Amino acid sequence: MQSGGEWGTVTTSRTGVAGLLPLRHFGPDTSPALRALAFRGHFDYSLDAKNRLNVPPKFRAAFSSGVVLAKALEPCVAIWTPDAFERHTDAFLSGLNPLSAERRKLTRFFAGGSFDSELDAAGRVTLNPALLTHGGISKDVVLVGVIDHLQVWDRGKWLADQDELSAEIVEIAESLGNPS
Repeated sequence: MQSGGEWGTVTTSRTGVAGLLPLRHFGPDTSPALRALAFRGHFDYSLDAKNRLNVPPKFRAAFSSGVVLAKALEPCVAIWTPDAFERHTDAFLSGLNPLSAERRKLTRFFAGGSFDSELDAAGRVTLNPALLTHGGISKDVVLVGVIDHLQVWDRGKWLADQDELSAEIVEIAESLGNPS
């Protein structure tokens, strides 16, 4: 660059050897869509005397901006990131007439049945009495990853639900047909 010239911006490329060949190791991708964590698996836990639930270490960073604890449609407690909870509720509320009885009822259920919280320094979240009652949750629980959020089930209810689901899943899958 000659004296007096302006600095330009440098674009980064994910190719090697002067842009002619692909990199052999791409390194971590930083795009938000590919960085999103999918909550998967299930984990057996016990609530402590203060009704605190240990969140698995691999999921804790996802909740760095906070936690939304909410009633789920099933008898369990949903644990959402704030952004995911907003996307979830917007997905079905945005298409409804704001004055309709259905929207008012759904809003009461989801907004009225949700609570903002945070993980403590040990990676735990406290489940409040209203949510414990909704889920019929006692001491022994199963924490279940359901892709965009977690669910907390009473262990006995979880086992019964899994038995019921096992009996229905083939019929449910077949009823969907071929998605392509």
